[in-house]
Amino acid sequence: MKIQGLVTKGLVLLLIAALFFITACGNNNDAANTPAPAPATDDKKTAEPAAPTDEPKKLSIMWWGPDARHEATLAALDVYTGQNPNVSFTPEYLAWDAFWAKLPTLAASKTMTDILQMDAAFINEYVSRGTLEDLSDIDLTGVVDPTIVENLKIDGKLYGIPLSHNGQGFAFNKTALEAAGVTLPKLGWTWDDYFAFAREANEKLPDGQYGIAYTVTWDGYQYYQTANGAGPLMQDGGKTFNLDKDLFMKFYNEHEALRAEGALPPADMQAAFLENDAQADPLASGKVMLTGKSVGSVSALEQLLPGQIDVVNVPVGSSGKGGWAQSTIFLSVSTDSKNKDEAKNFVKWFITDPEAGKTLGMTRGIPINDDVFTAMQPNLQPKDIIGKKLAEAAAPYALPFYAAAAGYSEFQDFFKNEMDSVMFGQKSVEEAYEAINKKGMDTAAGIK
Repeated sequence: MKIQGLVTKGLVLLLIAALFFITACGNNNDAANTPAPAPATDDKKTAEPAAPTDEPKKLSIMWWGPDARHEATLAALDVYTGQNPNVSFTPEYLAWDAFWAKLPTLAASKTMTDILQMDAAFINEYVSRGTLEDLSDIDLTGVVDPTIVENLKIDGKLYGIPLSHNGQGFAFNKTALEAAGVTLPKLGWTWDDYFAFAREANEKLPDGQYGIAYTVTWDGYQYYQTANGAGPLMQDGGKTFNLDKDLFMKFYNEHEALRAEGALPPADMQAAFLENDAQADPLASGKVMLTGKSVGSVSALEQLLPGQIDVVNVPVGSSGKGGWAQSTIFLSVSTDSKNKDEAKNFVKWFITDPEAGKTLGMTRGIPINDDVFTAMQPNLQPKDIIGKKLAEAAAPYALPFYAAAAGYSEFQDFFKNEMDSVMFGQKSVEEAYEAINKKGMDTAAGIK
């Protein structure tokens, strides 16, 4: 596949068009998965955060991501301190899994950092806990498209400042696949093509390498269900649970057939995978040739495997669609912060300052501020180009971003544990379906 030209207004329109499908989405609320956020009905302008002062401030900040994101963010914090010498930072950065394992404890103990990175998959959960500050008083006029801002509100309030245009696709090791003579995935490919790719890769790759990995997460399966027109798992704000048995059985029985053929990694190998981790990521480690990636994470992958990576859309189903393209990553402020005004000033600076934009690059996706991205274009590096290419690949096929409804945190872990049991041969696919469906129904019954 050729690297496409730099992001054009057409891409931005495609990304915004994808967002229009999510008018029922409030940050991580999606069109059918969570209730439509009430539009802001109060036309009164809220006061801007207080202007910066010379009083010494120390802000704590926490985020997840690969090493490239960590390094860029630390450098950006230094830039901010250079511009605001009275402000210093206590940073904490983790891999994805470690971040979301730690955050619930911090939220429960009211010790969350002043500023934290937040994801559309979880923001509704933390809003419902009362842990995130309303950021509606941050003036984003001329910075973020107002349609995007409105679509990201939850009950008329903005709890996370969007950082980037993002998208979900698949990254693959083009160099290794070509060397083995495996047919490369092509734009518009289907789930049938995906499974055929896994079988061809199994025939042609060296021992110990695999075309794909097993899907153990609820959202990984949901891509298949939504692509085939059955809708998301969680609907009506989570009050309705919708797990299509026929599709579930077809999807996972196909995986089990691949396992029997030796076309999937052994269970103990897969259990050690850690998404977005430089050493343990399935693709970065060289053990798996194709895996799901977002714009920001594929940019980091390019640095680990320079010149070897290419991208394609999430496979489409009977709907002709698959995956998503929208803002999904945010900066939020804790309601327990003692430095809310300074934290808000920093959050706005993060997406508006030219030096910040230059320093951060595309480590969190294509910058949400078009002026910042335009300034970056003459100096785009291969890691930036591959991220842009993934966004372009995702946009034409994008469905709404269907995130977990509030109250489903335990369900997400339950789904993975059940599919881990199938992966290790401890349960059948049907037994896992029955357990997951019951858990989902019980969870939905408890949503008010």
